[in-house]
Order: sequence, then C-alpha cells, then structure tokens
Amino acid sequence: MEDLDLRSMEEARRLLEAASAAAPRLAALSQESIDGIVDAIHLAAVPRAEAWARLAHEETGFGNVADKTAKNLFAAVDVYRFIRPMTTVGVLAEDHERRVIEIAAPAGIVAAIIPSTNPTSTAINKILIAMKAACPIVLSPHPSARRCVIEVAGVLGQAATAAGAPPGSIGCMSQVALEGTRELMRHPLTAIILATGGTGLVRAAYSSGKPAYGVGPGNVPAYVDRSADVAKAARDIVAGKTFDNGVLCSAENAVVADAPIAEALRKAMTDAGCLFLDDAAAERLSRLVVTPSGSLNPEIVGRDARTIAGKAGIDSPEGTRALVVTLRQVGPSAPLSREKLSPILAFYDEDGWEAACARCLEILAYGGMGHTMAVHARDRDVIMRFGLTKPVFRIVVNTPSATGAVGITTGVHPSLTLGCGALGGNITSDNITPRHLINVRRLAFEIRGRPPETAGPPRSSAPAPVEIPPPAAAAPPPAAAPSGPERAGLRERVAAILRMRELPGRPSGTPPARPVPAATPPAGAGTAPVRAEPPGPDAPRPAAFVCEADVRQAIEENRKIIVSQRSIITPAARDMGTANRVFIEI
Repeated sequence: MEDLDLRSMEEARRLLEAASAAAPRLAALSQESIDGIVDAIHLAAVPRAEAWARLAHEETGFGNVADKTAKNLFAAVDVYRFIRPMTTVGVLAEDHERRVIEIAAPAGIVAAIIPSTNPTSTAINKILIAMKAACPIVLSPHPSARRCVIEVAGVLGQAATAAGAPPGSIGCMSQVALEGTRELMRHPLTAIILATGGTGLVRAAYSSGKPAYGVGPGNVPAYVDRSADVAKAARDIVAGKTFDNGVLCSAENAVVADAPIAEALRKAMTDAGCLFLDDAAAERLSRLVVTPSGSLNPEIVGRDARTIAGKAGIDSPEGTRALVVTLRQVGPSAPLSREKLSPILAFYDEDGWEAACARCLEILAYGGMGHTMAVHARDRDVIMRFGLTKPVFRIVVNTPSATGAVGITTGVHPSLTLGCGALGGNITSDNITPRHLINVRRLAFEIRGRPPETAGPPRSSAPAPVEIPPPAAAAPPPAAAPSGPERAGLRERVAAILRMRELPGRPSGTPPARPVPAATPPAGAGTAPVRAEPPGPDAPRPAAFVCEADVRQAIEENRKIIVSQRSIITPAARDMGTANRVFIEI
C-alpha cells in the first residue's frame, strides 16, 4: 500500500508537469483551434457511448447500461452543443458605454476528481469544458472506476492531440490512491479543482488551498401538490428515481404528498412500479441500507430494486422498480430519510403546502442544502412560493428531478457538475460550464467627465495634490442642417479638410484643389496610420472609441476614420484598420 501511495504521488507530479508544459501552448491557440479540439472530442465520444457505458457498468456494478449510455450521450452531445458557440478565447465582450473590454484568461491546470457512480459521463463532461476553456486537465478516477475512466481519457486525449492540442493537455492517473489524489489537488502546479464525489472528498478539495468547484450531497425532496397532475407526477418521480438506479445526486430521495391527493399518488406510484413496504419490511431495509456507523452501505448503491429487496429478505413481484417506505420523521432516527443513491424512496403525508414546505426544509437540512428539489403542481402561486423561499438552487417543476437538474429535461445549463452554493458549502450555485474555468481580464478606460477625486484635504505635511485638468467639453447637441450661403461655406471647409487628409471624393460643386504631395514613409512603416497636420477649429473631431465593427464599416464605405492619441482603439480594430490604412491620426 505504501508503494502504491508513492507511485500515485509520483504519477500525479509527472502528469502535472506535462500539463504545465502544455498550458501556455494551449492558451495561445485561437478560438478556431480550440473549437476544432472540442469538435474532435465530441466526434470521438459519440460512437463509443454505449461501449463506455458497458465498461463502467461491468467495472462498478452501478446502474444499468441503457441509462449510462444516455448519460454519456448527454455529455458528448448536449453539453457539446451548449458550449460549442461560446466565446472562450480573446475578447469576450466590449462595452462601449462603460469603455470596458473583457478578455478571456484560462484558469490553468484543472484537477478533476471522477466518481464511481457516473464515471465515464463525468469524465467526458469535464474534459470537454476544460478543453473549451483552454485549460489542461488531469483526471483522478475513483479506484473502483479506474479502467473505464482511463479508457475515456486515453481515447479523448488522442483525439485532442490529433486536432492540435499539445501533448499533456489531457492526463489521467492510473496509479490511484488517496495520497496521489491529495498530491494532485495540493500541488503548486494545480490551478483549480473540479471535485465530484463523496462529502469527505469534496471537503478535502475545499481544504486543499486551491480554488475548487465541489458538488455537495443531494437529498432531494419531491413535493406533489393537490393541484398536480397526479398520474404524471407519479411517473416522473419513478422515472427520476430509477434513472441509472438512482446514482445521480439530483435523483429524488423523498416524496412529500399533499394530504388530499396522497392516496391517489400512492396508487399511481404503485401502478408505475413502486412497492410500498410495511413497517417490518421497512425496518429490515433500513438495517441493510445504513450501516451501524451511520454510513451508506456501498453494496446497495446503484443496484436495482429487486436486488436490494432480495438482500433485505423482502419478497418483490416482477416489475418492481422502486421500494417506498412511509416515514414520519427526518434525521438519524429515520435512517431512510437520507440520500440513498439507489431506487429507494421515503414517503411523507402533509396537509397543505405550508406543512409540506416545512417537511421539505427538514429533508434538505438532513444532507441536501443548496442542491435540488422538485415541485409537481399546476397552481402557479404554490410553485412560486417554493421557488422564492426554498434553500436550493435548482427547483425543477413537473419533471423528473434526476434529469431536470442536469439539463436533460429542462433548459438549465447542461452539466454533470452541479454547484450547491454557500448553503451546500460550495463556491457556486451554478451548473458548471467552461466559463467557470476562465478568468476575465478587464481593460477599463477612463470615462470622460469623471476625473478621480481626492480623498480629502491634504495634510499639512504632505504636498498639495496635482491639479486634475477639467474634463473635455461635451459635444454640443446636433443643430439644424445649414442652408444657403452658410451651407456653401461649410462645403468649402469640408472640402479643404478632405483634401488635406487625402480622403477620396469631394463635395459636389467644389473646384478641385492643387494635390498635396504625400510624404514618403520611412522603411518598415508601410502599415502605420496616415498623419496630417492638426486641423483648424472647424475640422471633424477625432473618434473617442473605435471597435472592429467601426473599421469594417469604414472599409465597406471606402472612407477613413480620424483618430488621435487620446482615441481608444480595440486591439482587433487597430490591427484591421492599420492593415487597411483606414486611420488618419491628427
């Protein structure tokens, strides 16, 4: 074991060094090149979705192949389609009014912790968003999912390299041990952590001294209101709870039924494949699911309902999809009120949405704060009351919670990494995307008319502050168009300015002027802005701000843009304008 720890730590350092060598080269790639890498990963993952699902199921024993295939395709297709149009390289945005330019800066090397419950889909998801953000990534799989994650990382790493990613951009640990994972998270080369796993691992990520996006537990309650479509609510709850045998942290764990429809809901859930247990069977199930130390028994995680029932000595008919236990309390005295990561549901009756609200709060406080809950109702007022007050950051409405929270059946950002916000001990409440792996550099230009203010009168021992020059006068409001002799005089002045700057064309009706010989530019200055003598008081004012769109329009209209040393020109605009000799600098 000691040798494995040392090998794992050494491998983590080696993979981080390779990623460090790749980082500056990856960050220097264009948006087009990064998108080409993301395209290649998508194309490599899609045809292997079922094979990787089968490999994950065989290695871990969790879930089922069909639903794991669906999760792999969700990561390889839905997540890909969502992130593909994103701008993640270079200038992200230009705010002309506030005179601020936002520029992408990759966060750096990502340490990605991969769980055993959703190994291949989580690996695909994290590799895609890291490459889109131009960040190298090193994966640390759960020991029980080692082979399938190594397979995914190897195939997608080869696809990325063939598409132009530098070697070392995608790495995966094969010598998996706790000490190696800790070394990966704490190493100085690691910039940011994406942690998906148990509570202890997520806490270790946050205590590593690195910025970390962790996913907390999801003890998800599903409230069914008296206004709900009860049959659909039952189908949705069972579909969510049984999806991949309940291993998604966003899966339903408890049903809170409004009293007037509780019996109808029980019948509808029974019709959908639920087996409601009596008190004796519930007690046997509780002893199986939760160990004497209070932890979840790993032997039931991700297993189907009939397998779990058999382990507990419970007879279950053919077609049983979920086991349901009626509870009256929440907490250690009711072990099955916790997150179960299997097709087992707690069931509560509450009279009215206010009482149901209080019960949902109890359930969330017992291991699900900040994560997710579901509401099944047609009364908009009830829906909004839950939305405005519940301490979670994903409230899915009239849909399975397991699939709605990640974005399969709803419009939230598609992701398999779900933040739980400060309530869940997480740094964000978002579904994690490439934007969470990008820092934003801001160019902020002085806004005319807003000079900096002194903090107060200078102390007697300090020199007087430098006088701030008054702001430039605001441009006068547009006046009515001149006519008659005034208009003719204006045409003469404009014509003189155009001739002085060698602008093409002249106002009609003005005689041609003697050409002004152009100065021979010095060697190497063929693309410098054209300079002219300062114009008179009637000359057009130089542009205060020029962006790429302004330059494109000027090129299309075959005209020049007058600028000065005080003009703010974006980098893209300067490159294009200089190359096409658009600027006249005064």
